[in-house]
Amino acid sequence: MRQHGGESGHALPTLAALIAAAGAVVLGFGAANDSGAMAIAGGIVAGAGIVAYGLVHHLVIDWELFRRTTK
Repeated sequence: MRQHGGESGHALPTLAALIAAAGAVVLGFGAANDSGAMAIAGGIVAGAGIVAYGLVHHLVIDWELFRRTTK
C-alpha cells in the first residue's frame, strides 16, 4: 500500500511562503530607512503570507492526506 504517490501540491504553499518572505524584506527595508508606511505594509504582507501558507498547506496537502487515509 502506497501512502504518498507524489510530490504534487507542494509548490503552492511555497508561493505563499515566498510572499511572506518578500513582506519581511520590505518590513526590514522600511525599518532600516525609518519609513513607517513601508514597514507597516511589509508587516501586513508578511503576516498575510504566513496565514496564507498555513491555509494553503492545510487545504492542498493535509486535506489530500486525510482524504486518502479515511478510505
